[in-house]
Amino acid sequence: MMKMKVVCAMMLMVVLMVEVATIVEAVDCNPLELRPCLGAITSNTPPSAECCNKLKEQIPCLCGYIKNPVLSPYVGSPGAKRVASSCGVATPQC
Repeated sequence: MMKMKVVCAMMLMVVLMVEVATIVEAVDCNPLELRPCLGAITSNTPPSAECCNKLKEQIPCLCGYIKNPVLSPYVGSPGAKRVASSCGVATPQC
């Protein structure tokens, strides 16, 4: 009985590790991926489709960017919020 519990617990851990690895592989949290948005953030031009696609890809990373003291002023800027809104991306509550 005890061996069965240990085997089940180990299998559960393996499944969880695979799931976490899949999530991590799915998104490369790299703020440089948002380069296509730079022009739209710094000017009043509308964001390109590429910008919106990249921004949507980076949604799981936004809280990390917001919490980063170097990136926070850019991610929280009025231009970045305008671009996110134009792309239909809500500012996460971190």
